[in-house]
Amino acid sequence: MARRRPPTVHGVCIVDKPAGITSHDVIGQLRKRFSERQIGHAGTLDPDATGVLVVAVGMATRLLQYATASTKTYVGEVVLGTETSSLDAAGEVTATHDMSAVTLEDVQRVVEEHLLGEIDQIPPMVSAIKVDGKRLHELAREGIEIEREPRRVTIFRCDVCKTDESHIFAIEVDCSAGTYVRTIADDIGHLLGGGAHLRSLRRVASGPFNLERAAPPETCELLPVEVIVESLDRVDVDEETAQKVAVGGLLPMWGGEGPWAVHTGGTLIAVYQPFRNGNAKPSVVLPTASQR
Repeated sequence: MARRRPPTVHGVCIVDKPAGITSHDVIGQLRKRFSERQIGHAGTLDPDATGVLVVAVGMATRLLQYATASTKTYVGEVVLGTETSSLDAAGEVTATHDMSAVTLEDVQRVVEEHLLGEIDQIPPMVSAIKVDGKRLHELAREGIEIEREPRRVTIFRCDVCKTDESHIFAIEVDCSAGTYVRTIADDIGHLLGGGAHLRSLRRVASGPFNLERAAPPETCELLPVEVIVESLDRVDVDEETAQKVAVGGLLPMWGGEGPWAVHTGGTLIAVYQPFRNGNAKPSVVLPTASQR
């Protein structure tokens, strides 16, 4: 079997994903555009959802964990009175309810009382989570529904406001990675004694990356690799220390809590994390550590 060639294109793209394509489709477009196979993204967006998708190219894929774990911000609309099979507008209607008497204050109350802070959230059947080797959305397409374990997520903020339609409320959510906004909409409906679904979901920020920095897949800029860890504490080391980094050596911890993005001569060479006895250890050592 032929060995895959090492990646030759490296960097980060902040994509504004359009509706109607999957996050994997975006990866396919960028693989073709950059002629590079080693590409990955941080945090899947549903086909109908739009907005910020952080994409790593080449060696930057080794740093995706630092983008994936970041806080996300979403905007969307909760449609009261209609439940769907997918909990969003793409699914089939499964139930309807008369919720014409619900007010903005009612929605704000259930959000404040039940949906802020750390909560347990049951992933929807249309999610990409694997159970016994099979993704939930694959089971859902086969008409199979299984019991799912709740997952602990954090909702830092959930602002609600009116729209021009009395049964539809706009929401803006700051949440931890792994949160399903469609489940928030579904929960709001049930907490109000009826049902609801989500529509017009848009991710407006993923960690430090927002829509102002994003562009469509065909025009997004290939940014330097170190952009993906710009939210980490940065440290710059001398050549002697850089040689220790290249072989994965322990180093004395720097200031702050870590992890630390380690640079030398202006180049990112590794990410270190706290270890023990006042030391830090490498979590990722990039090829640039030994290419100087």
